[in-house]
Amino acid sequence: MIIHCTRKLAAKLAKAKLPIETETEAETSPLGSWHAQLYEIDKKDCVLFTNDRTRYSMFIPGLSQSHLEHFDQCFKDMLMASLFEQGVSDNQLMRVELALGKMTLDSNTSPSVMGSMNNLKRMIDQRVAEVPNVMDLDIMEVNEWLTEIPMRGKDIGGYVYPEREMKTLISSL
Repeated sequence: MIIHCTRKLAAKLAKAKLPIETETEAETSPLGSWHAQLYEIDKKDCVLFTNDRTRYSMFIPGLSQSHLEHFDQCFKDMLMASLFEQGVSDNQLMRVELALGKMTLDSNTSPSVMGSMNNLKRMIDQRVAEVPNVMDLDIMEVNEWLTEIPMRGKDIGGYVYPEREMKTLISSL
């Protein structure tokens, strides 16, 4: 699995001693590659992950140094929890975990995916404005909401419904 990181996130991960590849490798995971964007809300580092094919997205606020050092596990834990909350069976979750494989990080981002992520970031900012602090958000509720938003992009051929697309992809594993 490849996670394409923004330059800002790649710099933080490099400081946490994680290798950032300079060349983009061919994606081998049947779930496709992901993008990750780091930004700050309420003086807390937050990361938004988006699947390139399905636009399935997850938001993680309050990223600590430990999260950065164990970035692959942080990602996998949130993905498994989000999919479980959306009714994905234990058997399918095991298949997802196997399909993810080893994580590779690079800083080669797609303008289409980044455009989708910037739109989601603006929507998240509106949700954050409703609570005193970003850490007061119900993250699982926010992540479910993110996957219900129809998304579009030049690289995915029109509109997609992220949760539906991800479940279709998972059912093919």
